[in-house]
Amino acid sequence: MTKSRKLPESVIIFGCGYLGTALAKHLLNQGVKVGALTRNAEKAADLRKMGAKLRTSYDQAAIEVIEGDLDSDDWHERVEGRYGSVVNCVSSAGGGLAGYKKSYVDGQRSILEWAKSQSIRSYVYTSSTSVYPQDDGLLIDESADTSGAPATGQLLVESEVMLSKSGILPKWYVLRLAGIYGEGRHFLLNQIREAKGEIPGSGDYAMNMIHLEDIISAICAALYGVAASDVYNITDDAPTIKADVLAYLAEAMELPKPVFNPEKVSERLKRRGGRMPHRYISNKKAREAFEWSPKFPSFREGYASLLNL
Repeated sequence: MTKSRKLPESVIIFGCGYLGTALAKHLLNQGVKVGALTRNAEKAADLRKMGAKLRTSYDQAAIEVIEGDLDSDDWHERVEGRYGSVVNCVSSAGGGLAGYKKSYVDGQRSILEWAKSQSIRSYVYTSSTSVYPQDDGLLIDESADTSGAPATGQLLVESEVMLSKSGILPKWYVLRLAGIYGEGRHFLLNQIREAKGEIPGSGDYAMNMIHLEDIISAICAALYGVAASDVYNITDDAPTIKADVLAYLAEAMELPKPVFNPEKVSERLKRRGGRMPHRYISNKKAREAFEWSPKFPSFREGYASLLNL
């Protein structure tokens, strides 16, 4: 857990999908004024309802919801509040590389242009550990070379560099997130349930994972603005071979131990080049700089909470 420090009075969140919505709820519960930009009208309505419900109990909290496309500048003049901190946790807009560029590169550029009119004290950007191309069971930290990253990873690196070189922010943080799981996001559990005994691909690579609650605590640790501006890996303490993860979960769910079939490649794997890289990603730098540690140090504790074990 992080030492007690004060969160900013106001935070604007760009991208309110799985992570952004959970973060908005957490910050509202902490009495933080929240802004939220989303391109999805249904999501915008849900955010307004959530804000209205929470304001019933937390009079000091408020949420401003803005609908718009992040890569456009049209939303700039529709932001009525002034915010001390930014969290950019946008996800891909879909549509392959063009969607990645739209969300991550053009979106980042638009936020930084808007930020020139504000007094932003800290800026948190959630990138991904997919920027690392390393394989062969290597231990990876933030100094690892990203030049060999796949095309999608290169776009993420481009947006990271844009932030680090903006020159307008007192504090900025790039949080490279490992594979996300948590309440309402059960890819592995569903994969086991639907496997019928067989899993496409191979199970011989390490899974670097992070629970939703631990991402939120890491973002909050960054929002304190105490650590040095830099790039930080956000992952749990115990990357584990996928075959071992699924064997544990299958036993916990009282289902047959799944068998991997390397001859079959799922659509998800095809989008990732046909196989997953085998590497162990270190969270040491974030633990030390933010005085942060994950509530769920491994997938075992995280999934135990989801499965009520």
